[in-house]
Amino acid sequence: MLDRVKESLFSVLEGYGRIRGQVLDLYAGTGSIGIEFLSRGAQGADFVEQSAHVCSIIKANLAHTHLAEYGHIYTMPVERFLLSRRGRGYYDYIMMDPPYADPAIEQTLGLVATAGVGRVGGLVIVGHSPRVMLADYYPGLERIKFRRLGDSCFSIYELAGTSETTPAPSEEATVLPADPSDL
Repeated sequence: MLDRVKESLFSVLEGYGRIRGQVLDLYAGTGSIGIEFLSRGAQGADFVEQSAHVCSIIKANLAHTHLAEYGHIYTMPVERFLLSRRGRGYYDYIMMDPPYADPAIEQTLGLVATAGVGRVGGLVIVGHSPRVMLADYYPGLERIKFRRLGDSCFSIYELAGTSETTPAPSEEATVLPADPSDL
């Protein structure tokens, strides 16, 4: 996530109140977003990244920022992590920054909601391409904010207590062509 997008995201999040609680950083990359949460008051962060090499970068970044005691790193696929934590309702913020045009974004959003890893009222933040059109509602999730900054977007969803009150999702994410003339 670009720095200006990250700044906008945290500006929006701080509008909802002080950042506190537990953070889950899925597709963590270098860990910069989870570390930013920690530096702004989150009590702890779990970083999930599939690449062992990239996880070593997260570890170095946590050490460099003196936040290593507040972070835990999991070297595994996101789906496996979510299934292993099913029903624990632990996280106040769940950050997803998958590859921007990943067509599995909606599937992962659904798994986040149904696995019960987040607290009711917690926030799920998704970084994505403007070519990926996410729905406003998924079972257990309601989008409360969408922001586009150039070729980057983020959507913020709130975790609901039950999925019975939210409309069904679309069949799959709509990925639009990069060039509008291709429409």
